[in-house]
Amino acid sequence: MRLRWSTAFWWLSYGMATEVALGATPPRCIMYLTGQHPVVPPIEQVRHVTHVALAFMRPGAFTVPGQTEWPLFTSVNEVRRKFPAKTKIMIAIGGWGDTKGFIGGAKTDQTRKAFAREVAKMVMATGADGIDIDWEYPGGNGEDYKVVPNSKKAWEIEAYPLLLSELRAALGPDKVISAAVPGLERDMLAFTRLTVPRIMRHLDFLNVMTYDLMNRRDNVTKHHTGVYLSLKAVDAYVAAGAAPQNINLGFAFYTKYFKTEHETCKRLASPVGCPTLLLEDPETGGDLGRGGGFSWHDPVPKEVAGSFTRALNLGTYDENQGGYYYWDKDEDIWWTFDTPDAIKRKFPLVVNKKRLGGVFAWGLGEDAPMYEHLGAMNEALDERTKETKEEL
Repeated sequence: MRLRWSTAFWWLSYGMATEVALGATPPRCIMYLTGQHPVVPPIEQVRHVTHVALAFMRPGAFTVPGQTEWPLFTSVNEVRRKFPAKTKIMIAIGGWGDTKGFIGGAKTDQTRKAFAREVAKMVMATGADGIDIDWEYPGGNGEDYKVVPNSKKAWEIEAYPLLLSELRAALGPDKVISAAVPGLERDMLAFTRLTVPRIMRHLDFLNVMTYDLMNRRDNVTKHHTGVYLSLKAVDAYVAAGAAPQNINLGFAFYTKYFKTEHETCKRLASPVGCPTLLLEDPETGGDLGRGGGFSWHDPVPKEVAGSFTRALNLGTYDENQGGYYYWDKDEDIWWTFDTPDAIKRKFPLVVNKKRLGGVFAWGLGEDAPMYEHLGAMNEALDERTKETKEEL
């Protein structure tokens, strides 16, 4: 009887939480605000933003006891003034390639407790509402995966939920703790059916990085932030034990491009799945310079400016796998990025279909100065808010 009641209660709770995610409460909307592009539009344009994650603070800062300064490109108070009053301001810790501090902090019970204490001190000193843990990635497949094999990082899979447990204990129940997590299954080494339930005990939500889904470790073209691969990522976390209402879908406010093989690609019926040139050094994992990307706030690199203009004017939307693309057969360049239309399509195709709790983007300032992609998200969130009011 106890087992049956527990099961029934779980399903009742799950149903109520899902109803909240889809109906009574508008979805979460998280924006990363980065030191590279620390600009914010007028407050009306960030009306749906529920959380801001300031990126990044280095994890190494929390492995040195007695710290009194917490270097960041701005302050919590400065950012808070630019958003609606209820917006939570968080500190994102880590980022691509910055794993040394996490490794040192996660190593033992003692180091985990010390790391968490220092993080709690930082949160109190800065006035932040919480933290976002951006360890890329526990268990391996990070920037140095060719130099430090995954076998030497296997211990991190067990250490990761233990570190999150100490962070929750140090910060208490009222602070927000989230984690940015990989969007490719090959990188989900620490996110399994054994670990995800333990991880989610300590987190408010996951920011699933459903972008960079094509990167220099690939050898054929695909959509770097497409619908099909986004659905696969979401399904993997749900299958491992994450509730959909605790998952946020990631959006990319930037472009990606990659050099392709000419002869093979021109013979294919579709440029999706076209072979690329070798994109990473097979020994070091380093970037060979045959791909790139830039935000909407950045100047377009001169060497691809003409090709990018063609991509904007001649690109198309892939109705099968879901993503905007253009293959420049003259310069052998594959372009993959979200247009405002592609962003709006993801709400019915992914967010609503999978009953997700929210969305996020990397990053807010990257969409300046026009904020067209943010505008597309706002339109979709306006519609969701309208539906919520009608349901109530």
